[in-house]
Amino acid sequence: MTISGLGPHGERAAPPERVTLLPEDRAAAKAKGFRVAVVLHTLESDWARQQLSGIVGILGDCGTAVTHVIDCGFSPSSQVKALDGLLAQRPDAVISLPVANQEVALAHARLAEAGIRLVLLDNAPTGLLPGTHYGTLVSADNFGLGLIAAEGLSPHLSPGAKVGLLGYAADFFATNEREIAFTRWMQTRRPDVTICQDGFGRIDEATPRTEALLAAHPDLMGMFVVWDTPALKAAEVLRRDAQHIPMATVDLGEEAAIGLAQGAPFAVIAAQQPYLQGVAAAQTTILTLLGRLTPAWIALPGIAVTRANVVESFQRIWRSPAPQSVLQAMGLIR
Repeated sequence: MTISGLGPHGERAAPPERVTLLPEDRAAAKAKGFRVAVVLHTLESDWARQQLSGIVGILGDCGTAVTHVIDCGFSPSSQVKALDGLLAQRPDAVISLPVANQEVALAHARLAEAGIRLVLLDNAPTGLLPGTHYGTLVSADNFGLGLIAAEGLSPHLSPGAKVGLLGYAADFFATNEREIAFTRWMQTRRPDVTICQDGFGRIDEATPRTEALLAAHPDLMGMFVVWDTPALKAAEVLRRDAQHIPMATVDLGEEAAIGLAQGAPFAVIAAQQPYLQGVAAAQTTILTLLGRLTPAWIALPGIAVTRANVVESFQRIWRSPAPQSVLQAMGLIR
């Protein structure tokens, strides 16, 4: 396993194999009858659905009830309200993807102070420490995802090209890492490339921010969007305006996979492995509830996906056949 980045406190990554459950662990968990709540940034993405599937399946195998699945809609205030509401429900553990750093930190800390075990996905809020406030952070190698996107987009860029970077306008560890890595790779390996940056705070802002980026820099020759849902909004703008600009993004959602198979505008996707990340998060939660020590940061490597390997990558990540439209675009069915 090759992990390029470090955790939010400078940790080196542990592989998910470190939290593999033994039969006796599963039996012990079943005897306890644990209750776990899941708090996500959104439920409206393929990434979230895959992550949740991995979490729920493992917890079910261990006789653990998932009592709440909460969609925060990317809203810090909604997440604070949800976490405070869980204090009254007192689940044994909460698996949470913090949607911000500073704004949701105290709400997560209150869970820890109440004795509710906390496992984090992707982001550690400001001031929260492993072993004190939470057990483990489980994520992709987000720095590595940014490197994959930059390296994959580079062959599509002419010398002296301008590249638009559409980032997430929030202090969020995962997307920060992707943007830093993408920029650093270009500065080091393609110093001829100029990066023109803009950002969105909500998904519905991706369309107007793409339009603004194109208006400010009509000579763009490439784009990087930090994950697939806003990238699909950006792709709609490019198609509508007949702009033939190759794009890199993160996450192999179904619609992004179709776009990659069709060949435009997607050129490369740095794919996470959300199902396996969910499995690792659930296994970590069970071990934490059983009183076992777990690593501070568990990370899974990204997968570089192009049109050439989109079918096999989809099957690997989704654990299901690629969509018919992907197979048709690849000429594998009629």
